[in-house]
Amino acid sequence: MRLLMLGGTEFVGRAVVESALARGWEVTVFHRGRHAPPAGVRSLLGDRTAPDGLAALVEASTAGSGSGGGGWDVVVDTWSAAPRAVRDTARLLADVAERYVYVSSCSVYAWPPAAGYDEAAPVVEGASADAGQTDYARDKRGGELAAVEAFGADRSLLVRCGLILGPYENIGRLPWWLNRVARGGPVLAPGPQDLPLQYVDVRDLADWMLDAAEQRLSGPYNLAGPPGAATMGALLDACVRATGGPAELRWTAPELILDAGIAPWTGLPVWVSEGSDLHDALHRADVSRAMRDGLRCRDVTETVRDTWEWLTGLGGVAPHRPDRPPVGLDPAVEARVLGL
Repeated sequence: MRLLMLGGTEFVGRAVVESALARGWEVTVFHRGRHAPPAGVRSLLGDRTAPDGLAALVEASTAGSGSGGGGWDVVVDTWSAAPRAVRDTARLLADVAERYVYVSSCSVYAWPPAAGYDEAAPVVEGASADAGQTDYARDKRGGELAAVEAFGADRSLLVRCGLILGPYENIGRLPWWLNRVARGGPVLAPGPQDLPLQYVDVRDLADWMLDAAEQRLSGPYNLAGPPGAATMGALLDACVRATGGPAELRWTAPELILDAGIAPWTGLPVWVSEGSDLHDALHRADVSRAMRDGLRCRDVTETVRDTWEWLTGLGGVAPHRPDRPPVGLDPAVEARVLGL
């Protein structure tokens, strides 16, 4: 198989590239050159937001199509900004690539989605493949529309991801928890311990997408592990074991956390109070279609352990996307809530 990865140097894109290389695939990475791509790929440089930013891709596409059937079997695109960038790239590749996999988000569903929502749930209105950057939900939905417009419903795969964790994370959620637990001392642990979580390890996401491309799957898929396959307690206990630090998890009632003005999801990453619209949206999606079509998910212990190993290899400082706000709790706020 021949893969064209749009991006491929960070988080999801890097995991996809590594999975493809492990399968013996031929991999081309189109990126801006801000980070070095994995060894073993063909590297093309360009900025999709700049004039003539697709020039290297145009040249490669032309050369490929004229050399005995060249091109690519699958394109994977993780774009999160203006949908017209997906539109322009997808249109360019429609005749030289067989399938377009767009990494979208469960955020495309109209707010608030009901607990247990599946792929047939209503999506946000006002999105367009021709739009500039607006907000995350409409940008992702516009990217979906752009992929389907260029490749058709039968050659496009829309991967509506939930929470993604694992090595290479550049959002900061699991790295924050790991570093906080590694510091030790009393740790504000947001309860209840059995709060059900829903997430997918980035490597399981990457493996499933490439399997799906090989199987010629199409259409939208909610992509995360089963709801409740992990809990807040299991996640933080795994952090304690992985770091080996002298942390003391102090489980705290959700009401006390919210009364203190701590923002769910950002102030305490991953956590949102059960029964809220946000918890239904982030941790209760119906992923039965993806599970039926081959999604396999590793245990939270492995995800946490491998992320810690990667993070310590970087000296404890994870990369952070400049377009995403920082996450985590101010130590002074934590101490005040814990009565320290």
